[in-house]
Amino acid sequence: MKSTQPSVRIIAFFTFEIGAHRFDMDPVGEKKWRHILSWIAISMTLVVAVVDGRECSFPAIFNLGDSNSDTGGLTAAFGPAPPPNGITFFHSPAGRFSDGRLIIDFIAQSFDLPYLSAYLDSVGSNFTHGVNFATAGSTVRRQNTTLFQSGYSPISLDVQSVQLSEFKARSKLARKRGSVFRELLPKEEYFSEALYTFDIGQNDITAGYKLNMTSEQVKAYVPDVLTQFSNVIRNVYEEGGRSFWIHNTGPLGCLPYMLDRYPVSSDQIDKSGCAKPFNQVAQYFNRKLKDTVMQLRKQLPEAAITYVDVYRVKYSLISNAQKYGFKDGVIACCGEGGKYNYNNAARCGATKVENGKKVLIAKSCKDPSVRIIWDGIHYTEAANYWIFQQIANGSFSDPPLPLNMACKF
Repeated sequence: MKSTQPSVRIIAFFTFEIGAHRFDMDPVGEKKWRHILSWIAISMTLVVAVVDGRECSFPAIFNLGDSNSDTGGLTAAFGPAPPPNGITFFHSPAGRFSDGRLIIDFIAQSFDLPYLSAYLDSVGSNFTHGVNFATAGSTVRRQNTTLFQSGYSPISLDVQSVQLSEFKARSKLARKRGSVFRELLPKEEYFSEALYTFDIGQNDITAGYKLNMTSEQVKAYVPDVLTQFSNVIRNVYEEGGRSFWIHNTGPLGCLPYMLDRYPVSSDQIDKSGCAKPFNQVAQYFNRKLKDTVMQLRKQLPEAAITYVDVYRVKYSLISNAQKYGFKDGVIACCGEGGKYNYNNAARCGATKVENGKKVLIAKSCKDPSVRIIWDGIHYTEAANYWIFQQIANGSFSDPPLPLNMACKF
């Protein structure tokens, strides 16, 4: 992602302004000359600012989150995501709940870094350039149920934060032992130079609906969720983290998972086929998250915290699927029957035994590359890549800086 476009734009602008003046040395010309010199001084200042604002060279990425960015954490602990997950890029299950790569994979790739290994994966992992602490089903707040009861991971955000702290301390000691440890673990300075990415909160909202709460009841506990989120950001900051890239939550009301399990009346479905009540709660969460980020900027003066509005990007994609080369905005690619090709009792990869043989019943669609929703909850690789392209240039960020400038504040 090397680009000199910002500096080229500024230099061209001021060249045009200077070129618009005549170099007369009469009294009027003298005023013009002084005016020219003032413009030159300003342009030099701004160009120097751009040069000083050169791209960030992140040597590592540390990711915390849920299934939207899990690259193998949950599957390492509780068993693999079954086929056809992974069919598009990895050609076999790769710990991701998608047919291929996730947004976090494209973020790593954009910095020429390897895909992040999951912290919980003990086989074949390389943590030299970062670690992924995310697990599918993770929430910000701890849940009072087990994974097998509710589907929520015991690895909540505060646990991931503890894992990060422990990883930092132990990797420092391990690297001193030399040999393979120096090759597989990040350098100590990477922890302060790295990009810390966060994509979590979706499951905190759905957890309320699973308990039969109303939308207003779900909204009522959002402040507590974000207080705990803030605590984790501060913990990472105290551990030396300085660059934060934080995704808000997506349009829950557009997911087959929500549309199938929590049906709403027809007048509560918008023109894109999404459930308005669930999207309104997601938007409320996002407004409060943005407020939280603004407060954190005041409290953590050396931090560069970027808030990324993935909600707008995802909703735009689903609402304009055909315009962007996709189809079937709210219908899952991989599933088994129903209005949305989603069956909670037979999710993507589900099998049944027929004549003594295991048969796949929740199959992939023929062409995942033109579909947005993969399994009713998560996105396809094609959608993830499209989303990444929209957010990488800073168009949906606050402050509006591109990903490769996310160390600036």
